[in-house]
Amino acid sequence: MRKSLFANIAILAVSMAAPAFAADLPLKTPAVPFAERFNWTSCYAGAHLGGGFERSDITDPVQLVQDSFLGAGTTTGVTTVSQQPSGAVIGGQIGCDYQFTASSVVVGVQGSASGTTMKSSTSVGLPLGNPDTALVKANTDFLPSLTARLGYAVDNFLFYGKGGVALAGSKYDVTGSFTGLPFAFEGLENRYGWTAGGGVEWGFSQHWSTSLEYDYYQFGNANILMSDGINGFSGLVNVKQTVQVVKLGLNFHVTGAGW
Repeated sequence: MRKSLFANIAILAVSMAAPAFAADLPLKTPAVPFAERFNWTSCYAGAHLGGGFERSDITDPVQLVQDSFLGAGTTTGVTTVSQQPSGAVIGGQIGCDYQFTASSVVVGVQGSASGTTMKSSTSVGLPLGNPDTALVKANTDFLPSLTARLGYAVDNFLFYGKGGVALAGSKYDVTGSFTGLPFAFEGLENRYGWTAGGGVEWGFSQHWSTSLEYDYYQFGNANILMSDGINGFSGLVNVKQTVQVVKLGLNFHVTGAGW
């Protein structure tokens, strides 16, 4: 009888504990597809770091120097110095995107500004000197842009192209000596042009994304006024300028772009 009593008590304890144990188990909810949990609709701000490569064709620095010292028309022929400045690119960006609900198409607008260390220098001969040479320098230190963006979202990846207007802040120098006399021509320029590029962006957490991007900048031809502060000379050189940039970005999304 004692064994029967213990058996009945054990059965009663198990029956009472079973509902409580079942209540403590986590409820299994159906998985939500990742593409439905991530939305690229957001505004964002961030920073970028990369490298820049420029091509600047500077025409007539030899004529600038020789004609300044010897008189207009002294120099015959045309001299073009091809510079290829390169350096680091660092800056920030801000923008907004909108992902259409019924598709994976994303449209947006972005403003970007970069400081750069792109510079180079090349020596060119002055045939009417003793002989003499001039050191021609090119330096681009500021590169902002305003672009539209069109992309296609695949879950937390966004493949996009972009294009818009851009500006380059550049400085050009022609320095040296001619027939024993020093000279130092300098020209500053802010030049408008256009830019186009593309890249891929990866949303790796609720509010953060990283991107890898390539941009091409075209600034065309323009005449630059060069002034020599030593002798009071001035004259023009023509510069044809293009820039290419590869950069890695990090963005914080303040709305949307999350789970």
